[in-house]
Amino acid sequence: MPKPTKGPRLGGGPAHERLLLANLAAALYTHKSIKTTETKAKRLRPLAERLITFAKRGDLHARRRVLSIIGDKQVVHTLFTEIAPLVADREGGYTRITKVGNRKGDNAPMAVIELVLEPVTPKKKAAAKAAPKAEKTEKVEDAPKAEEAAPAALVDGDFGADSAAPNEDGSAPEGFEIKGNKDSMKFHRPDGQWYEQTVAEVWFRTAEAAEAAGFVEAGK
Repeated sequence: MPKPTKGPRLGGGPAHERLLLANLAAALYTHKSIKTTETKAKRLRPLAERLITFAKRGDLHARRRVLSIIGDKQVVHTLFTEIAPLVADREGGYTRITKVGNRKGDNAPMAVIELVLEPVTPKKKAAAKAAPKAEKTEKVEDAPKAEEAAPAALVDGDFGADSAAPNEDGSAPEGFEIKGNKDSMKFHRPDGQWYEQTVAEVWFRTAEAAEAAGFVEAGK
């Protein structure tokens, strides 16, 4: 069996791994919290959060995308009607992983993965002072023209308006589902062969945005 490109492979093969993760996601949406091995919990998190992002859209296409992964209509109905409204104001970070020690017998490290359904408290923005703003404006005006002409793709590792960095937990920002790898300069679509195994270093809103940034679709 060929070695997976990134991360450990669960189950006996790629198809078995997809079914295993789909069943774990269905159990998570049903019970809101499940206990499994630490490795499975970490592999489940990006899939579970991506499906929640689809559920927040709420349209027919998104529902069909989720049904193609989780075949249980009752679980999908729970995801769209109960879970999605609770996380409507949350921008990513829909799951939480807590380590709970090792399992008796094989000493495997265990963890609890659960949905984060607590209400989001909006952060109060500090009142901006007028004086610092004026100083900042002067600095921008005095900046060399060469810096002003720098292309957007080279500033802080950004790849254009339709690109975004991963969330703190590694999940995708809302509305972004194309994975990009900076080392290989390749991007992966959700229906691609290596999509689940790929860890996104940059997210794109569309494949066209990835191609415009100089990325090439994996497998071509």
